[in-house]
Amino acid sequence: MAPLYKKALVIGGTSGIGSALASKLVMNGTKVVVVGRRWKRLEAFVKTHGSDSSSAITFDITNLTGIKPFADTVIQSNPDLDCVIISAGVQRGFDFFQPETVNLSLLQDELTTNYTSAVYLTTAFLPHLKKEPHGNIVFVNATLGLIPAMSRTPNYNATKAALHAFVMNVRYQLQDKGCPLHIVEVFPPAVQTELHDEDNQPDLINGKEIGMPLTDFVDQMYDGLVKGSDQFAIGLGEDLFKEGGWEFQRGQMCDEARHYLNEALIDFVRT
Repeated sequence: MAPLYKKALVIGGTSGIGSALASKLVMNGTKVVVVGRRWKRLEAFVKTHGSDSSSAITFDITNLTGIKPFADTVIQSNPDLDCVIISAGVQRGFDFFQPETVNLSLLQDELTTNYTSAVYLTTAFLPHLKKEPHGNIVFVNATLGLIPAMSRTPNYNATKAALHAFVMNVRYQLQDKGCPLHIVEVFPPAVQTELHDEDNQPDLINGKEIGMPLTDFVDQMYDGLVKGSDQFAIGLGEDLFKEGGWEFQRGQMCDEARHYLNEALIDFVRT
């Protein structure tokens, strides 16, 4: 079987879903470039998987002004890149009942990491990926972006909901222009990663034990990518995307509404 991608850039590749997915891709024949802030972990990844199949770049995606130069360098060094996987994310607890405890600097960092950087990265890599006959951008979202049931993480939930709206609209824009670029969005449940550890969320105890085992999740995510779906959830949100599910119905409503709005705005939009 041919590799899923020729070469994938995995952003957020030092730990968690990003690192595990990058390993899964290499084991199935895809070359990967892992990106993150912690060089020792990136170096260990390349040492484990070999320099013929993997390489690494240190970059902090919260450096928004550096994203375009970063993307240009990646593309120049990897002209065969046909997939960008945006997996970096942080989660923080904020108690708005006690607003004096809310650290707005941490809140802004969460917004930048989870949402704004994804917009910048998409903008930077689109010109290259649009030229690829089988180009892909894969966004690792969260079920909490669809079902914001965990009230202790209000900003995280909001960033993931915003990301979903952004991804849907980028997909629509490309489809309307006949662009074959595949925009994929994956919605994990809670997964056993550093996202929940005490360094990131000091109000939690044994946070790494929360959720689905990482290997089980990545196996299912990889299978979903192989199937070629535009969007899919694993675990709690899985039924939302099945026929008749709430997200399936919302997609149908969006399709109907956007065609109506496109026609309604014809006389008002400059061409």
